[in-house]
Amino acid sequence: MKVFKFGGASVKDAASIKNVAGILSQFANEQVLVVVSAMGKMTNLMENLVHAYFYNNNNTSSILAEIRQFHYQILQELDDSSKMQLYNDVDNLLLELECMVENPNNLEDYDFVYDQIVCFGELLSTRIVSNYLVTQQTRNQWIDARNFIITDNCYRDGKIDWAKTEHIIANRLRPVAEKSLVITQGFIGRDSVNATTTLGREGSDYSAAVFAYCLNAESVTIWKDVAGVMNADPRKFPFATLIPELTYNDSIELAYYGASVIHPKTIQPLRAKNIPLFVRSFMDMDAAGTVVSNTAKSLDVACYIHKAPQVLFELSSRDFNFIVEDTLRGIFAMLAENKMRCGIMQNSAISFSFVTDVSETRIAKIKGQFENAGLNCKITEGVELLTVYNGVLAQTEKLTAGKQIYMQQSTGNTVHFVLG
Repeated sequence: MKVFKFGGASVKDAASIKNVAGILSQFANEQVLVVVSAMGKMTNLMENLVHAYFYNNNNTSSILAEIRQFHYQILQELDDSSKMQLYNDVDNLLLELECMVENPNNLEDYDFVYDQIVCFGELLSTRIVSNYLVTQQTRNQWIDARNFIITDNCYRDGKIDWAKTEHIIANRLRPVAEKSLVITQGFIGRDSVNATTTLGREGSDYSAAVFAYCLNAESVTIWKDVAGVMNADPRKFPFATLIPELTYNDSIELAYYGASVIHPKTIQPLRAKNIPLFVRSFMDMDAAGTVVSNTAKSLDVACYIHKAPQVLFELSSRDFNFIVEDTLRGIFAMLAENKMRCGIMQNSAISFSFVTDVSETRIAKIKGQFENAGLNCKITEGVELLTVYNGVLAQTEKLTAGKQIYMQQSTGNTVHFVLG
């Protein structure tokens, strides 16, 4: 059995959906489970809806109208024969979403609200893809991933309950997947009280890995709008080149430091069962792409990973005490409570600094917590994190030229810069 994952760029419009159908037609005689993300930039729009609903700023109606128009435009551009069933399913989902955000918001947990709303991006995209495939004589089974991916109640960063998830997938999903092409969602699951959870931003890759692990799949293929894994983002670094193969360890390092092609959590389940991961272009099926496996050669080129915007926190003790173990324990407890991950961190006797992703609600909250704990907290927004993996320090000089270096850190064959 193969597991495919199609991201937002691969289903961003009607032409893209038709292209996905064409790719799947090449595997008509094989067992395939397909994980699909929300369309295009729909997750961003859903996040806007979450913000409007949670803070009651009266923009929900206009955002809902934009969401509806986006999906209707795609439906109108698909074949006439597909429209009736497509419209029915999309209308039902949009009505459910509309009813949800029309109720007064009296909830205090932003992350919970986020998960209940943002999941509709994946539900809508998979309904459209599944029904369109039917009109093209490609029989398939649409399933709700929330019935199979079981997590804890850590909203926006759900932790997989592997025992329950593996049991339910093996016993309920495998018999279906062995008989029919399966279309399902990435990124989403459910907790013990049946509330929707999400696996972290861009978590559809991880969903594909979870399904592959539990189904003992022969491979996972992530279909992208790039040729494969590159040693740098070609939009920012013109010297970027394709990496034909990667070890599991190298791919984990690249993903952890922010390489956008593979989600950081994806590799571990695959490595546990030696399931190879292919990263291929949905625009060129003849291109070999990149394979991640336990037989690949170690990386022999430098990789340049750029993340922006980032936020730099610089903490110091207000009472002139040293930043020691007890202080660090409190800092990390607050970071964990606010579900914030440090890109890199650095401490001295009197200070602790780290960079993290931008999150308006979390940054404001944790700043207050740091200050209440007796820490001075300086925040610098709009910084960049540049990581050079497997490179030489001298090669980074022109990449940092003319920029302020807030922090520089070298560990083994990796160097990090926080730049302004």
